[in-house]
Parts: sequence; structure tokens; C-alpha cells
Amino acid sequence: MDEVQGMINEIVFRNEVNGYSVIEICDEGEETTVVGYFPYLNIGETIRVAGAWVEHPDYGKQFKMEAYHVVTPATLNGIERYLCSGLIPGIGPATAKKLVERFGLDTLDIIQYNPQKLTEIEGIGDKKAQKIYDAFIEQRELKDIMLFLEGYKISPAYAVRIYKTYGAETIKVIRENPYNLAEDVFGIGFKMADRIALTMGIPLDSEYRIASGTRYVLNQFHNNGHSYVPQELLIKTSAELLNVREEVIENILLSLFIDRKIVIENLDDVKAVYSIAFHKAEVGIVRRLLTLAQFPISTVQFDIDNEIRKLEAEDGIDLAANQREAVQQAATKGLLVITGGPGTGKTTTIKTIIRLFERMGLDVLLCAPTGRAAKRMQEATGRESRTIHRLLEYGFGDKDEDMVFQKNEDSPLEADAIIVDEVSMVDILLMNSLLKAICEGTRLILVGDVDQLPSVGPGCVLKDIIDSKAVSVVRLDEIFRQAQESMIVVNAHRINKGEPPVLNIKDKDFFFIREENQAEILEKIKALCKERLPKYSGYNSHEGIQILSPMKKGICGVINLNTELQKVLNPPHFSKTERQFRDVIFRQGDKVMQIRNNYKMKWQSLSDPDYEGEGVFNGDMGIISKVDNEEQTIEVIYDGERVVKYEGSDLDELELSYAVTVHKSQGSEFPVLVMPVTSGPPMLLTRNLLYTALTRAKQMVVLVGQERCIYSMVKNNYVTRRYSGLEYRLQRLGNLNEHNEASISSQE
Repeated sequence: MDEVQGMINEIVFRNEVNGYSVIEICDEGEETTVVGYFPYLNIGETIRVAGAWVEHPDYGKQFKMEAYHVVTPATLNGIERYLCSGLIPGIGPATAKKLVERFGLDTLDIIQYNPQKLTEIEGIGDKKAQKIYDAFIEQRELKDIMLFLEGYKISPAYAVRIYKTYGAETIKVIRENPYNLAEDVFGIGFKMADRIALTMGIPLDSEYRIASGTRYVLNQFHNNGHSYVPQELLIKTSAELLNVREEVIENILLSLFIDRKIVIENLDDVKAVYSIAFHKAEVGIVRRLLTLAQFPISTVQFDIDNEIRKLEAEDGIDLAANQREAVQQAATKGLLVITGGPGTGKTTTIKTIIRLFERMGLDVLLCAPTGRAAKRMQEATGRESRTIHRLLEYGFGDKDEDMVFQKNEDSPLEADAIIVDEVSMVDILLMNSLLKAICEGTRLILVGDVDQLPSVGPGCVLKDIIDSKAVSVVRLDEIFRQAQESMIVVNAHRINKGEPPVLNIKDKDFFFIREENQAEILEKIKALCKERLPKYSGYNSHEGIQILSPMKKGICGVINLNTELQKVLNPPHFSKTERQFRDVIFRQGDKVMQIRNNYKMKWQSLSDPDYEGEGVFNGDMGIISKVDNEEQTIEVIYDGERVVKYEGSDLDELELSYAVTVHKSQGSEFPVLVMPVTSGPPMLLTRNLLYTALTRAKQMVVLVGQERCIYSMVKNNYVTRRYSGLEYRLQRLGNLNEHNEASISSQE
């Protein structure tokens, strides 16, 4: 086996998914092209490579890597290039040059063993020195872990995720229980964890393996929105995955049940298998909802109907009969659900309820499941509204690493009434946490559109509550005259009833552009966003115009749309700095979205630099204001007010958002909405997805694509069944309570 050594001069190509790279190394002026799987190498690093020389038909002589290891850079130039490669946040080209000029060949030793000396360099204080040290040590740890995981054929992209989950304990955790990967690390399935385990010598028929595989299958059902799994289905699916007999799975389920790691319960004619957390949540929701519905609340000291008439006169409104009923029930009941589509007056109803509660002297709290939904609620009502997580004070518990809700049954919310908007987005875990923090006697009003897409997390909370008929529900179904003028509202309701939308009525707000070819659909959307819509509507794609797509992949999927729209809406320019992260280029001026809740992310007020806070949330949209390649950071401005600084490890929480999926748009509203309509998986192209998309638009909708696909979506009323016991439990316990009350009444 031959061997070459040199410093990495250039990374010609790198596949971020599997780590396959083409690199140029240089040793004493002689350059060599090396190909192979190199996890997490950077320009400036020196490597020793074992392998063989090969002749590529197009690129000539290359060295094919069989094995390699990293050699500490031994020259001043090597150390400087190593440090300024982007490896360590806080060290760019200028800082790297200063360090090497000051410390010479001892630079890397100074960083590792004596980092306080870094403060001798102008611009490096104690905080930055510590940050450089931490990043340097993390890189050393990461390389060892990457090489360990490479032995199990785990790609660099997954290896980084694993390291972020377990840190320095990665190797120890995997050796102790490789199946932890399937449960703890997003994107790593049981098959990958199983491959590692089998390589480590765990036998196929190991009870440990079968129990882990069965729990993995159960968790996969939860990830797909199910609160439980029918036992027969779980046994069949697990046996197929693990390649064992079904009787083996039955025995394992019994053991897991005895060990209280799962719950098995008869729900009417179904034997249901739950994870412990989801069973507790479902049972908890039922108990709390029925308690709130039946608990005596404070009496109203004035004539409600007369007070509603006064509010109508003061606000210049005329409530419909069902709106009036909703306001009356909100005042007299402990629990009320209000549901309705666009244009049916949900916002007016909520505002009137708030005004009535204030007349009653009640303290009212408003909340919604996402930051954008909470902001919309605040703008519509003129009152403060928070995310449910913020309302429940999500933060660190007794152990620093644990994030918990500080508001709960032991420390409840202090309020007389709580109004929750966009409840269709709330899953069973979040609903249970909210209900635990609400005292008996507090009025709870749940508001949402039951016909929209269900929550991303498990359960169908709003639908199950309504269908159970166990609590009071008011349906707002009258479309108001002003809303009837909008074809967006009219068509949304037509689609919801299974009727085709009315297209291209002159001087209206709903437009359809016919285009058969997907490439042409893409070109039309680019032209609309760049020129036509800004001229026509006065909005632009950074503020006002939003592209929604049913799909992530394909020519008209979100991933490709963002790449193509970035080229025309924010093209490269010498005045704009940019940074590549995996397959995405983040450029100054780009529109981006935070894709997961991060309660620890710090932000600074743009108007008051001394005012800081924490928390950036899934669905928040902002604009990249600065890309600092020296500090290796990206700054994003949210809501024109909050500035958030992202370091390298945070960038997997950001996505370009010129286009987003319909699911990601829930809880948001946009003045102008553009959506491609083209062929795709029937399970995605459904009636309620199209309905949900249209209800996100305030002023204009433009559909671009194939007319037959619109009609196909309207006809496709496919709704994936979610296994949930909430409706059954509410009906059963609600009927039982009614029976008990009736018995007590008859005895009296």
C-alpha cells in the first residue's frame, strides 16, 4: 500500500451527506489529487493517506484513499491556513495571521494548553479566548468520534448529529447501547443503529435488540401523528422489521408492559399500545377538560345580552347569532370550543369576548402554539399574546440540562380566563402541559379551524374534542358580507365542501395561471416574485409575498424553489457576504426561517442594544443582515426588531424561506400567496392541504400550474387516520359523569 502526505490546499468537491471528497494536498510544492471519504476535513490540515494510485479517464492520475489520519500542521503557513479555514468560530483570516505572528509554531499548543495567553492579541478578550478554546477542543473530540463512527459506515452528516446529541460521551454511549441512536438522534433509524449493534456482536435474537426495535416502531408511529398503535399492527410491523416471528414480539410487549415501559389498554374493541408519555397526556387531557367544563365558575353580575349590545354599539359591529352565542357561552361556561373557517368572524368574536371579560373584571391571558400565530393574535386583538411555551415559562429545571415547563399543577397560571388560538396545531403533549397549569374555575376558550391540517405532533386534539360532543362547541359558519367579496374566502369554503374553486374572476383576489410543464411553472413563479407581483401588489418576496408548496422535493418542491428563487431575488454581489453550509448558501439579504424551537438562543433588540432576551421559535421568519466570515457567524433580524447571532453549529436550525411547505405555514398569514399546483404523491395533494394553504392568504392568491391538479386535490378528501383514544375517552368519561350526576339528582 502506497502512502502520501501533505497539507490540504483545496477541497475540490465534497458530498456533505456521505463525506466523499476530492481534495488537493501539497507537500514541498508537489500537488496530489486524493479521493475518498473524508469526514470533516478542512483546508490547512495536514494528513497522511494510505492507498493506491489510480488513473481517472477524465481527471488523470489520482490517489485513492484506503485509510488516513490527521497530522498536526508543522509549518507557519500550515497552521495559519488551518486556523482560518472556518474550523473554529471566532478565528478568520485576520485573527489567524495575528496568532501565528505572535505565537509561531506554538500557536496550536497555546490554544489547547494555555488559552488565556490568547488575550495578548488585540481584539481577543477572555470571553472570546474561551470560545476559541472550546471550539478547538470540540474539533479534536469530533475528529476522534468521526473516525470511530466511520468504521460503522456512518456518514459525516449523521456523525455530526450524533456528536451534538452526546458530545464527548458519544463513543461510550454507543458502545453501551447502540440502539439509543434510534431514539435520541433525529434522522437515524433503527436499521442504522441495528447495523452498528450487529457489527458489535449483538445477536439477532437478543431480547435487548427486539425490545429496542419494537419500541422504535412504536415511536415511529408516534412521529407519524398517532397517539397509540393497535397491538396487532405493532406486532406485525415489528416482526417484519426485525425478521422474527410474531410470537416473539408478543412476548417482548408483555415484558415491556410488566416493566411499565409501555401501556396496553382496551379502547372499546381495540387493544391499544401507548408509550408512557402519550398515555399520560391523553388521560390527563380528558380529566382536565371535563373538570374545567364541570367546575363552577364565578357568576356574572350583569345582564350579558344587554352588555353585548353595548359592546356592539361601541365597536360598530353586528354579531351574527352564532357569534353572539359564543360570547354568551364564554361568559357562562368553564370550557368552550369555537371553530370556524375564514371569513366567519372568529377574530371579531374573540375581541368581543375579551372586551366582555374585561367588563367583568377578569384577568385574561392570550396564547397560540407558534410565535407567528401569537403575533397575529396580538395584532388582531391589541392585547399581549404569547406562545404556549412562553406562557408556561419553558426553561431549565432543577438539572441544567433539562428543559421543563415552570408553570404546572404546582405553580399554575394566574388568570380568570385563557383564550388559545390555532388549537388545530396543538398536539396531545402540549395540550396536556397547558391544561395542567390551568386552575379549576378558570374559563378556557379554545379557538381553531377544525378543517385545517392536524398538528405535526401526535393526536387530533381539536377534532377529537369537537367530535366527542363532551364539551360545549360553537361553530361559526356564516360568511360575512365583506368576506363574501373575497374569492379567497369563497373558494376556501367551496374547496372545503368538495366544490371546485372559481378561477380568474375579473378584479378579484384569486388568480390561476395555466402551465403544464413543471420547469415552466418554476419560471412563471420566479417571474411573478421578481417583477409582476411587486409591481401589481406593492409587496416583495422579503415582505408580503410567500411561496407555499405541498412538497419538499422535485422541481416545484420547497428545496429547489428556494435555490432558484435565491438566484433571482438575492443574487451574488461583491457587496454581499455569504457562507455555505452543507448544500445551502446563506447570503446577506436572504429570507430565512427558524425550523425548531430554541429557547436558549439569545437575541438583542435592534432599537435598544441594551435590551436582550432569549428564544427563537419554529416558524419565525427573518432576514440575514450580516454574514461575518471572520467570526464565522450569521446575524438574522426577526420582526424588524430582534437580532439573533447564529454560530456554525446553529445553522442547521435555519432554512431559506422564499418558499415553505404548507405545513410550515400554519399559524401564519401572508398578504400575497403563490402556490405551484402540479402532480405529486396523492397523500400530499389533498383537499385539506389546499384549504389550509388558501386560508393563509390575506389579500391575494396566485395558483400556477395544472388545472386538473386543482380539481384532483379538491376531490381527494384523503385524511390519514390517526390512532387516538381522546374522543373515546371523552365520550366514555363524559357519559359516566352525566350518569353519576343524574343518579345523585334522583336520590335528592
